[in-house]
Amino acid sequence: MEDRPITLSPSLSNTHSSSEEDKTVLEIWGGASLHGHVGISGAKNSALVIMAGALLCSQDCLIRNVPALADVTRMAEILSALGVKLERQGNSLLVNASHIAQSKAPYELVSQLRASFFVIGPLLARLGVARIPLPGGCAIGARPVDLHVRGLQAMGADVQIDHGIVNAYLSGRNKRLQGAKIYLDYPSVGATETLMMAATLAEGETIIENAAQEPEVADLANFCRAMGAKIRGAGTNTITILGVPSLHTTDYAIVPDRVEAGTFLVAGAITHSEISLSPVVPDHLTAVIAKLQAIGAQIIEDAPNRLRIVPGHRYVATDIETLPYPGFPTDMQAPLMALLTLSDGDSVITETVFENRFGHVAELTRMGADIRVKGTHAIVRGVPMLSGAPVVATDLRASASLVLAGLAAQGKTTVQGLHHLDRGYENLTAKLQKLGANLQRTQLGADGDSPLVLPDPTTVPTVTKPGVTKPA
Repeated sequence: MEDRPITLSPSLSNTHSSSEEDKTVLEIWGGASLHGHVGISGAKNSALVIMAGALLCSQDCLIRNVPALADVTRMAEILSALGVKLERQGNSLLVNASHIAQSKAPYELVSQLRASFFVIGPLLARLGVARIPLPGGCAIGARPVDLHVRGLQAMGADVQIDHGIVNAYLSGRNKRLQGAKIYLDYPSVGATETLMMAATLAEGETIIENAAQEPEVADLANFCRAMGAKIRGAGTNTITILGVPSLHTTDYAIVPDRVEAGTFLVAGAITHSEISLSPVVPDHLTAVIAKLQAIGAQIIEDAPNRLRIVPGHRYVATDIETLPYPGFPTDMQAPLMALLTLSDGDSVITETVFENRFGHVAELTRMGADIRVKGTHAIVRGVPMLSGAPVVATDLRASASLVLAGLAAQGKTTVQGLHHLDRGYENLTAKLQKLGANLQRTQLGADGDSPLVLPDPTTVPTVTKPGVTKPA
């Protein structure tokens, strides 16, 4: 796509080879107290699907509060491969999908990012055809696309899976998808978002029942409404979409990342530090705040869209069961487990969303945690202290749990597998350093021993070229 280049800030380019990634580690010297304020970035899971949603519009869309993350880079590369023009300055991304040159997304990109499958709905709605490889992403469990497929079929699409490629197209007299009543067997976020996007340009009314209620679903709906879509009920279990012929330009800001906010609340709790964070939407964090308070921390909303954590002197065990929103989020299971390893008593954590999301247990145990896993349950017995150790992140949220444990541990913790961390946390190293944490990213030299201090790759540098302009 030589005539459709993607223009991104240097931090959003994949400049590190896999061998370089393997040599990059995060060194944490635990025991430092944190203090001050931390800014929360835009929601990763909103950014990815909203970028895909921009395919629905044939005009410019300006998306603000886009975090600089590896996953955002991959989604941008996928859109660019489809023929979309993108330009980024700071945390704003200008997307122009007026000319979509391809209906097939490249396997080498889709295989790295689960969220890439989101493009199937907008592509099918705009072009009448989409060919998307089955997606990849974190190895945290099976995330089948059958709900997406059945929903698109209900809307009149022919869908076949052949050699790992999902081929969807409109046939016969139908030039547009048709409104339908769709019941999801499980309130899948991905299926809800895919079908909601597809329905915005369908002919007639679509009703999605047992829909996911996550804030990111509502954020996508608000973005689509800002482009002229007719959607009601997003954020509840029934979403109704009345299709329109086309959508128009918009200027939209993504909501704050509730998982990043929750992670920093745990950082304050596990280091017995008082810190504040903003912007946040406290209602998005209800379940996390409730568990932190049950453990023994105090969470105060001391200003609009701003939270402050006041740590307790001692923490007590509590039980957690991950559930679809508004239940306790699976993405916060690993960070909360790190805190529970230092809480008095036995906690039972039940993971109901992803079957392989206990990869961090072995690494926390290496640091002195007392955790036993049986099926979907983890029994965490609190210990007096954790000890720094070399550990390896197995997925995105596991990496956060190891960083949190390292902040509280005695001695030095070295975290490998930072490519997972960079998928979901913007500039985490610098944010923690600003709060007073003693940590740094290093890359081993050619002798395998001499460390080279590195900046956080998700830091967004100042862009000197002309910036994006606000759509009229």
